[in-house]
Amino acid sequence: MRWTVSVKGVVTGNNGVLLAFNERDEWELPGGQLEPGETPEQCLAREIREETSLTVSVGRLLACWVFEVIPGREVFIVAYACDLNPAGPTELRVSEEHSAVRFTSWAELPSISLPEGYRRAIDLARN
Repeated sequence: MRWTVSVKGVVTGNNGVLLAFNERDEWELPGGQLEPGETPEQCLAREIREETSLTVSVGRLLACWVFEVIPGREVFIVAYACDLNPAGPTELRVSEEHSAVRFTSWAELPSISLPEGYRRAIDLARN
């Protein structure tokens, strides 16, 4: 069996954490699949730029886990803490992969549809 690897970023700010709304009607961390020749850090910076227009510095590794995206399809998730580039773009842009991207407030986070692995990664980034 070959695993699909998806690299995700926890981008936090005063307003909360950056999330993207996917076709499964749930929020997720921005990021995506490794391309040949990329490091996980390069992949994540590229994916966040493509999905949101924001530029980030990829920081420490937070967590890795296997996630069943849909019944019968598992993905190996690798999550990193990320810092926004203060000199980069500040306006969010939504890519074709998602129907929305936004910073979700810390107060709202417990009430939204978000897989448990992403919640754990967000908690690790905040500590």
